[in-house]
Amino acid sequence: MAEPLNKAGPNRTEDLQQASFLIILAVVSLLMAVIVWPFAQPLLWAALAAIMFQPLYRTVLRRLRGRRNPAAGLSLLIIFIVVLIPAAWIASMVVEQAFVLVTTLQEEPVDLAALFDTVYTALPGFARDAVDRSGWADITMVQTRLQELLTQSAGMIASQAVSIGSGALSFFLSFGVALYVMFFLLRDGERIGRTVLCAVPVERSIADRLAERFLGIVRATIKGTGVVALVQGALGWITLLIAGVPSALLFGVVTAIFALVPVIGAGAVWLPAGLWLLVTGATWQGIFVLLVGFFIISSADNVLRPILVGRDTGIPDWIILITTLGGISLVGFSGIVLGPLVAGLFLASWSILREQREEDEEALMGNGGGVRVDASGHTPSGAEG
Repeated sequence: MAEPLNKAGPNRTEDLQQASFLIILAVVSLLMAVIVWPFAQPLLWAALAAIMFQPLYRTVLRRLRGRRNPAAGLSLLIIFIVVLIPAAWIASMVVEQAFVLVTTLQEEPVDLAALFDTVYTALPGFARDAVDRSGWADITMVQTRLQELLTQSAGMIASQAVSIGSGALSFFLSFGVALYVMFFLLRDGERIGRTVLCAVPVERSIADRLAERFLGIVRATIKGTGVVALVQGALGWITLLIAGVPSALLFGVVTAIFALVPVIGAGAVWLPAGLWLLVTGATWQGIFVLLVGFFIISSADNVLRPILVGRDTGIPDWIILITTLGGISLVGFSGIVLGPLVAGLFLASWSILREQREEDEEALMGNGGGVRVDASGHTPSGAEG
């Protein structure tokens, strides 16, 4: 009876050692995540940018005959000049226009009472009766509350400006970390990806499928959502600029932000702007904004998304909406990208599980239902007996 005990002893020791190693691995990974967490958002944007600009790096790498360090450095320089500097300039212009708009509204508040009288007089009799019954006829109270809200908003913007100024060091540190990490991800991204796939404790075929779909989701999110939003924002800016709307660049950026959110879309900006122009007497400007918004800005999504993405990601709009809003509430602006990415990986994981089960069922049917086969087509040991 002693022989089975002697055989079981080493096995138990090996199991204990394996379990101890897994516990150590989990603790070290958790500590690593805690340490890296302050730079989670810069690392996220660096990884996404490295994925999106990988074709640029490959082109530069071919031009430089395989010299990886100069290719990564030159690619990063091109990204900095073509993307980051214009983005910083636009951001500074938007902040300046926001301050000008708030100051103008404080110094010359909009006479909502006169505007309301104009609209109220133009309404038919039944509509005026409905407005009277709803209590919205007391426009003086509404104007007072809006003016108080404007004053509070100005104070909030000023406080945020002070906060941004005090956090400038943190911003530049995060920005520098993102650029530094992007350099290595451009240069070694493919090798790092293969290493991660080999180390993940998942069947290699499943890991490859997840990686392929993750890249597709990133491409669809950045190209199919981000680029389309930028185009719609640019179209909105040009349209409002032609119509003579003040702070047109500010509203163009707001249009791009709303375009990132499904269901709401860019119409949340151009539609109220066009109606406002009509109400204030700028008839042709209002009609121009509404026509361009309806026929051009809104159609940009349907035209550009198939060209940029090439195929549907399979994520329903309502899931994108919920995950986008949830991501924004959880991690801020980065949630606009992170939310749909998580949703896409969630759906892809369950889709792969369903495909694996269907493959297993087909394998069992092809084998007569008597002998189970694994993913490689071999029968497990002992199955034939």
